[in-house]
Amino acid sequence: MATRARKLDKSVHSGGQSAFCELMVKARKAAGLPQRELADRLHKPQSFVAKYEGGERRIDVVEFLVVCQAIGVDSAKLLKALKSSVGRTPKTFGGSNPRNPALNES
Repeated sequence: MATRARKLDKSVHSGGQSAFCELMVKARKAAGLPQRELADRLHKPQSFVAKYEGGERRIDVVEFLVVCQAIGVDSAKLLKALKSSVGRTPKTFGGSNPRNPALNES
């Protein structure tokens, strides 16, 4: 009996993730850095940069901070730009947080 592969909607391909990738590419290019040079600054292979910029790989918040530092961009400004481009809808960010109401929008 053959098994059928399930098609999953992966969040790595969400609209928000696409906006994040575009923002990271723009920040790197604005700094005048080719992927190879940024990768060298990060002590990573060039494929690391290519994969997160292309949406094939996600970076966590600590990696994001390190990448921003290597590019020479203010991480808070980049996040603010991402928030502006994506918007803050419950569908995008998971809605309210009942455990920590301070994180909810007013």
